[in-house]
Amino acid sequence: MSEAALDAYRAPFPEELYMAGARQFPLLVPVSPDDPAVPANKAAWTVLEQWTKPVLTLWAPGDPVLGGLQPFMTERIPGAAGQPHAQFEPASHFIQEDQGPALAEAINAWLAAG
Repeated sequence: MSEAALDAYRAPFPEELYMAGARQFPLLVPVSPDDPAVPANKAAWTVLEQWTKPVLTLWAPGDPVLGGLQPFMTERIPGAAGQPHAQFEPASHFIQEDQGPALAEAINAWLAAG
């Protein structure tokens, strides 16, 4: 990765203390039924299962964290019905790094059609 790209990633975090929030993200993913993040995730699904505004998913099947979950998301969120969901390969968890231009094209087309 170029130094300019690395600088762009560093920009939101001018000092170490600014990284505290980002470092909490992995802890928000429940890994067991008694995980403290389970109630918040269930509450989020209560909202998402009622969400009727349009939802587009752009997915990386090769994502080791979320790769197989696209159908789970699109089947449970009403606003996802009938949308032009897409999968991108090769790509992984940071799909924007692997397929940035293709993602932008898909999003722009979706917005233009809406």
